Amino acid sequence: MGLSKRDLTRKKKSLELKLEELEEKAKHNPMNRQLQEEIRELKKKIEKEKA
Repeated sequence: MGLSKRDLTRKKKSLELKLEELEEKAKHNPMNRQLQEEIRELKKKIEKEKA
């Protein structure tokens, strides 16, 4: 059984909020490779959700 439209919207919004939070942390420490990798993964997930 799939997710409802409301659930998909909530999931996407939570991913976007987490992305913003990680980008804020990355501004303070741009050399942190783990943060950069997490940001890339979240961006991929958000793009997948749009499609």
